[in-house]
Amino acid sequence: MGHNVAVFGAYGHTGRFVVTELRERGFGALPVGRDARQLDAFGLPYRVASASDPASLDAALTGVDAVINCAGPFASTAAGVIEAALRAGIPYVDVAAEIEANVDTFTHYTERARAAGVAVVPAMAFFGGLGDLLATTAMGDWTSADEAHVAYGLSSWHPTAGTVAAGAVSRERRAGRRVRYTGGRLEYHSGERDLPRSDWDFPAPLGRHNVLGDFTMADIVTIPRHLAIPEVRTYMTVDAATDLVAGNAPVAVDERGRSAQTFMVDVIVRRGDTHRRVVASGRDIYAVSAPLAVEAVQRILNGQSRTSGVASAGEMFDAPDFLRALSPVISVETVRD
Repeated sequence: MGHNVAVFGAYGHTGRFVVTELRERGFGALPVGRDARQLDAFGLPYRVASASDPASLDAALTGVDAVINCAGPFASTAAGVIEAALRAGIPYVDVAAEIEANVDTFTHYTERARAAGVAVVPAMAFFGGLGDLLATTAMGDWTSADEAHVAYGLSSWHPTAGTVAAGAVSRERRAGRRVRYTGGRLEYHSGERDLPRSDWDFPAPLGRHNVLGDFTMADIVTIPRHLAIPEVRTYMTVDAATDLVAGNAPVAVDERGRSAQTFMVDVIVRRGDTHRRVVASGRDIYAVSAPLAVEAVQRILNGQSRTSGVASAGEMFDAPDFLRALSPVISVETVRD
């Protein structure tokens, strides 16, 4: 294929999956990060750089065709790496699940990236990217809808250190307030102490599970970015949310480093009395972020993107076709009610 892709934060949990995915697809993977010892362990050429050191980033991105940022918290890294990508004139993709970091990317770089003709795709991962692709697919020929609901059915959720750190940064940035997307805008509120609970009927084999409402993820940034849907709600199974609070790290159970975690993402869009529903299922939310991010880079470099500038997954790509390309790792089904 001949393309070289830098992976910033390559030795993090998701970064390792991304390096492997790139190499399996025939890309040249260039690990980048602050720790030379951990970079050297890949057995590949690498470059040392820090998100706060523009000169080091410029050197790291010299001669590469795209960069995937896997280094959270993205509130600390996204701006520096995007700036370097714009200077280098290369596509930027990240796997940020942080709501505020993704808002910052759209707010601060939309015009600059478009003017530079550079594609910037934030949240190109399990949270934010996948939900947006599913919602876009569910919309089909609709130009607007009344509501979108994204329910996450995780068998467990053992967070990485990066997830824990990113969550702490997000909570600090919003001063402990909760955030939802309602009335066509992001709304921050102190609200009730406990998140509302309800039962969600996932398709078989998952079935009915207790979920937390207003368990807000990056989908509230990516979906309404390009779809005319004034209400976007996300839900998480209670058991998975309990695991997240416990904070135990993922445990690898196969040679690829994947955990035994399974997931189902159930997306419903409603317009009037009509509902459309698309469901995705697979294994290991961190491992599956790698093919999502790498497929995005591959399509941009192959001229299969729909726009330049900052765009979410469903806006940048042909969503149904993108999901079909991921069929080896993500099973997608349209559910008829």
